[in-house]
Amino acid sequence: MADTTFGPRGWTPERLGSQHGKTFLITGGNAGAGFEATRILLGKGAKVVMLNRSTERSEAAVAKLHEEFGADADVSFVRMDLASLDSVRTAAAEILDTVPRIDALICNAAIAQVPEQKLTVDGHESMLGTNHYGHFLLAGLLFQRIEESVGRIVVVASLGYKMGIRTIQFDDMNWDANYHQNKTYSQSKLAQMMFAYELQDRLAAANSGVEVYVCHPGSSRTSLITTSGNLMTRVMFKLMSLSPMVQSAEKGAYPEVMCATEGGLEQRALYGPTGRNEWVGPVGKGTLEPFAYDKATTQRLWELSERETGFAWNL
Repeated sequence: MADTTFGPRGWTPERLGSQHGKTFLITGGNAGAGFEATRILLGKGAKVVMLNRSTERSEAAVAKLHEEFGADADVSFVRMDLASLDSVRTAAAEILDTVPRIDALICNAAIAQVPEQKLTVDGHESMLGTNHYGHFLLAGLLFQRIEESVGRIVVVASLGYKMGIRTIQFDDMNWDANYHQNKTYSQSKLAQMMFAYELQDRLAAANSGVEVYVCHPGSSRTSLITTSGNLMTRVMFKLMSLSPMVQSAEKGAYPEVMCATEGGLEQRALYGPTGRNEWVGPVGKGTLEPFAYDKATTQRLWELSERETGFAWNL
């Protein structure tokens, strides 16, 4: 049943009041939904710090945003490659030195449908390493600052979490034996969601004021598939993007902005479009499959993630 909390049009940025004095961090903020989320927040007076891999594309994005919102728009970037845990550590240290408050960390960046198995510099399967381990470490390193600001952590997931084996392949995390561009991607997005739901439980037990939300952009015209999929996947997505079953990158940004700003949301939920197949349509609370927060699996993944990243959360 469609969520009617925000009326027939669902959540839109018109609900957003002034965000002056607030600071938002967005990974992958220089393109796609991350760029559109940055635009929406800047337009409401927020400060936005983007964490991006490419200096060149980041500088171009900042220039474009200054052109749109004026030279005073408070937007900057810190170079960070989620596929390198050392890069994440360096970026987090820079953030802690230069950003006094974090109202929300939006874990937006991702790679998808990598056609052949690749490993990160740390030896992790590339999608799991980038999408999950990189964000797990980043959120952990910045957690104290987020908590001091009574801020939020927003995990941008994907409906693709349902496309794979619906659990974590603990006996072969790198998919050495059965690598599959879709199923392996699915596991990386499921891992991100499991991190978020396990973090919710741990924060509740610690009486922390930090809130954690999970959302997805639906089916949006973002650069994700065009940058990482194989030729057939890119061609298929190009054809799909011309159909009414795909919405703009701007609408794809609505769920993450909502989860970063809106009051009264449920934490154990999945927010995104509520129309056909939950790919498009009004933004609200969607369907969350219970396997995504299976307790035994989320706990086991958490412990494994601490070992693999060399970082223990102090909760």
